[in-house]
Amino acid sequence: MYNRVSQSTIGGDYKLLTNYAYKLRPNVTQSNKMGGWLDMLRSTYNWSLTDRIAQYNQQFIQGDYCDIRTKSEACPLTCFVSKNGASGEPWKDAKKDLDGKLKNPRRSAGDIQITALPQLKKARPWFGKIDSTVLQQNVKRLDTAYKNFFDGRGFPKFKNRSNFTSFTYQMGVKVQGSKIYLPKLGWMRFFKSRLIPDGFTLKSATIRKRQDGWYVSIRIEDKSIPDYVLKPIDEVKSILGFDLGITKLVHLSDRYQINNPKFSTNKKAKRTLKIRQRRVSRKVKGSKNCKKAASKLGRFHKKITDKRVTYQWDVANLIVS
Repeated sequence: MYNRVSQSTIGGDYKLLTNYAYKLRPNVTQSNKMGGWLDMLRSTYNWSLTDRIAQYNQQFIQGDYCDIRTKSEACPLTCFVSKNGASGEPWKDAKKDLDGKLKNPRRSAGDIQITALPQLKKARPWFGKIDSTVLQQNVKRLDTAYKNFFDGRGFPKFKNRSNFTSFTYQMGVKVQGSKIYLPKLGWMRFFKSRLIPDGFTLKSATIRKRQDGWYVSIRIEDKSIPDYVLKPIDEVKSILGFDLGITKLVHLSDRYQINNPKFSTNKKAKRTLKIRQRRVSRKVKGSKNCKKAASKLGRFHKKITDKRVTYQWDVANLIVS
């Protein structure tokens, strides 16, 4: 279990967003369904990325052209390299905004690919088994990757089974006791390691496959947070400063030091990692024995990660208290 907290302000009102993660207990049918969904969503993601790249390359070969139906200049571009580029049917009905001005009638690449999802379901009926919001969030995931690219990060990459392990629900998820309802999957049990606080509403849920099973990350929101009033400096009784170290995890201003256990670089962990990595490298690539050895190596890496996260929360609790 882990959580992530973020606080944002809209119109002067505070709201709290946080994630609670739980381990799921799906039955065999549900587990197989989610595994199949990941394969189909990955293929859709890669196809959408291929479509955007191909249409972008076509712009430099074909250039702009005159669309017969709209009798206006159009462009085959589907990616966000051009702000006014789109493919398929790039135009939509012009509507006025609140100020009475006409909105830009040209659609973005994400809007076009989301609109084409019903055609995908008609051509390939097995995609109808996937919840519609999951398919839409999959396209928006590619939009986010393009946005990150223009913010200075790497260009979106094609996904494989090792780096595409999650999908997101935007609506329809319900929690009742130690059960969670996921559209098109039904009710599913989970390990309720902590209670969801009162006053929070469920915003979305991300299902993620890990080495030791399936997990759900529930995003919850609370808009009833009062304004935070800063305490005057003359009322502050004590101040504690800390700095992250290398040999020691944290150095505090009162000369107290917190040890760094180095879960992945101690003698025992290094030896275990060396042995398990060697077993993977000696197996025939793509064989069942290779997958078993890789799974065992992945579980050990997750064990190290869980130890590190737990220790960090314990240290944070110690500093705060």
